[in-house]
Amino acid sequence: MQTITNHRVRFGELAGPLVHGAKFFDWQLISTQEVAMAFDYPFEEILDADGIPYAPVVVSTSVERYPTVGDTISVETVPRSVGDTSVELVYTMVDSDGESLATAQMTHVTISPTGTALPLPEVVRSAFIDACVDCNPTVGPSTETSGIKNLPTFSSTFPIRSPFIEGAELAYFEEYPRFADIALEEYLSEQGMSITELQGEKQPYHIRNWNWEFKAPVQFESTLTVTCDVLAVERETIRVAHELSSNGQTNIKGITEYGCYNRSGTPVPFDKSMLTPFMA
Repeated sequence: MQTITNHRVRFGELAGPLVHGAKFFDWQLISTQEVAMAFDYPFEEILDADGIPYAPVVVSTSVERYPTVGDTISVETVPRSVGDTSVELVYTMVDSDGESLATAQMTHVTISPTGTALPLPEVVRSAFIDACVDCNPTVGPSTETSGIKNLPTFSSTFPIRSPFIEGAELAYFEEYPRFADIALEEYLSEQGMSITELQGEKQPYHIRNWNWEFKAPVQFESTLTVTCDVLAVERETIRVAHELSSNGQTNIKGITEYGCYNRSGTPVPFDKSMLTPFMA
């Protein structure tokens, strides 16, 4: 089903000339809510019972082109597989010409007030099964390392306050990539580099491929630590292992690849100067 139709990219969605990487997470969340309503198991019903609706368990995404202001995006969302408590959705994002912008694959579970995964209502589960599409997109990052020794590790901490939370009083899904971006920018600043100075025709350090596993929600008024281990530094990508943790437990763990794009949103190689801060 089409969950976002002809959404025109606006100025407030940009980070420079391109949309902020967090918008891909946001469009996934909007699309999930549309699917939930269509299958008669809406977020509102779950929130009224103090549950956490359609919590992401595993998210894999690959971006082929970054939209820019004036672009129009649409999202098609279909169920790929269904379990007793989970549903896996595939999100296909395209521009006004039908050209692919990004593909995402996400597994969701609904969590009860006691923290257990709720079984899908049987009528909802059956409807999802009937709507399942046989597709297996290739999305997400590589796990390979570049073999370079002494690649850096860096981290940042964030207090989770009201501007970062959503209806369940948990850190909002869209905020996690923003926190990771800030950790990266703070590291670059410590190395004497400024993203502003590096930007021009090339726009570096945009998330490109990622696979994040969600292990626990990030609670309101907790302190979130984002730890980044650089795994590989190449002309096409910077590969980073991310761990987001709070209150002594891991909340999210995964691998993110950062790419470089031109001002039209097409992938281009990093300049050598953009990779220097990550080399031993």
